[in-house]
Amino acid sequence: MPQPHLFSLIDKAIYDYAMLPRGCKILVGASGGKDSTLLVEYLANRLRRFPSPERREFSFSAIYFQTDFAPPFNADLKRVFAGWGVDVIERRVDVLGRLKPGRSMNCYWCSTQRRTELIRYAVAHGYDTIALGHHLDDILETLLMNMLGAGKLSAMPPVLRYRKYPLRVIRPLCYAPVRQIALHAGQSGWQSMTCTCGYQDNSGRKEMRRRLDALTAGDERAKIRLFTALKHINAEYLP
Repeated sequence: MPQPHLFSLIDKAIYDYAMLPRGCKILVGASGGKDSTLLVEYLANRLRRFPSPERREFSFSAIYFQTDFAPPFNADLKRVFAGWGVDVIERRVDVLGRLKPGRSMNCYWCSTQRRTELIRYAVAHGYDTIALGHHLDDILETLLMNMLGAGKLSAMPPVLRYRKYPLRVIRPLCYAPVRQIALHAGQSGWQSMTCTCGYQDNSGRKEMRRRLDALTAGDERAKIRLFTALKHINAEYLP
C-alpha cells in the first residue's frame, strides 16, 4: 500500500534536518488535534516500516495534558492511537491555579504551562527529544507575526536544542501544508479535539493566516519558497 504524500514530506524534513539520530527517545506532545495526530500516525507507521530491532531508529510515546479548559483525551481518538500501537500518557495541569494575582487568563499562559510540564516529564523520564506538530503554515504565520509585530526575523526552527535542558525539539511537519493535513485527517476519519475554552484570543494568528494566504494566493509552492528563503539569507543585501 503506497504511503500518503504527507509522509513523503515528513520523510524529507526528517532527512534534511537529521531529526532522528539512531536510538533517540521521543516524547510527542499530543493535543488531540489533526496536526499532532498526524505526527503520531507517521511515527507509528515509520516504526512498522522497520520492525526489526537492529533497524529501529527510535522509540516514542505520546502525552496529553488535561487542563482546566481541556477535557480528558478523546476516547475515540484513543482507540485510533491504540490501533497504531500507541498508548497515551495523560497528565493534568492546573493552569488557572498557577496564574499570578492580577493577571488575566489567556492562551499564551496556558500554552507555556503545558510546555513547562512537557519538558519536566521528558527530563524526568529520560526522553532526549520532544516532537511537536507545528506545520508549514504555523511556521510562516509565526514569521509574519514576529516581523510585523515585533520587528524581528524569527520563526519556529525545525530543530531546536534547549540550552537549559538535555533536550531537542523537533518539528517533523515543517514541510507539511495545513490544507493537506486537514484533507488527510478528513479522509482518515479522525475525530479531532480542539480547545473551546472561553479565554481563546487567536485574532493575531488568524490575521497572519489571512495575510499569508493573501501573500501566497494560497499556493503551497509559494509557501515552500517563503520557508526556503529563511535558509538562504544574503546578509550582504540586508540592513
